[in-house]
Amino acid sequence: MPSPQIAVEFKDVGLVFATDPTAPVVALSQASCRFAPGKVTAIIGPSGCGKSTLLQIARGFLKPTRGSLTFRDEGNGDAPTERPTMATVWQAFNLFPWLTVLENVTFGLELNGSLSRSERDARARQAIAAVDLAGFESKYPRQLSGGMRQRVGIARALVMEPDILLLDEPFGALDAQTRLVLQEQLATLVEKRGMTAILITHSIEEAILLGDKIIVMSSRPGRIVSEITVELPRPRSLATTQDPEYPRLFDRIYGLLRDEVMQAITAEQGTSA
Repeated sequence: MPSPQIAVEFKDVGLVFATDPTAPVVALSQASCRFAPGKVTAIIGPSGCGKSTLLQIARGFLKPTRGSLTFRDEGNGDAPTERPTMATVWQAFNLFPWLTVLENVTFGLELNGSLSRSERDARARQAIAAVDLAGFESKYPRQLSGGMRQRVGIARALVMEPDILLLDEPFGALDAQTRLVLQEQLATLVEKRGMTAILITHSIEEAILLGDKIIVMSSRPGRIVSEITVELPRPRSLATTQDPEYPRLFDRIYGLLRDEVMQAITAEQGTSA
């Protein structure tokens, strides 16, 4: 079971892409936020605001040009600690088409090399069952629907038992009905496991359904506009949308996003004029 004690802390983080020296792109500007252990934090904002950039900095794929990223162990007086283990579920399924479901899920464990074949298979079968795909272990990705393939991606991340699960628009490529079903399934998984997760999404509904806290980002250069605590009771499902607090929360987030999206549109029009 992953440790629930590691927090991720960004302080005044900025990132500039200087691929063109005459026109550097400021992706992030003084972003400060904290991702609490054992909680799901959703990040939402206009397209191009730096949501995925923030995630890639946390993962170690990008290095900020200013500010700091710190990992803190709340079980040890909030002392700084080493980078926790992380696993990512991407929008693209990223499955190996020549491997079966079981082989795709065990792939990371095989690279790790610390478990025997039987131990890897046992853990993989547990993860596959957790996403309701038991019985499909011998199938290939081409034999699965889009929703099933994304569940394989989730199982592949869960089997690594990461300290932190990163979700980058995990359901963005799916149809609306499949997305709703997988949102409910993922909500159930995170509630049962008490996992630490960071979710990137464009969907207000998804952010509310899955998140304990929602971070709203500005249009580029990205900064933190607001942090909203979601106090709707768990377990959550589509029925949560009938809670009287849900529309109030939705309208509050939409109002913040609408202002930022309009600013982004105005800026684009000014650039193209």
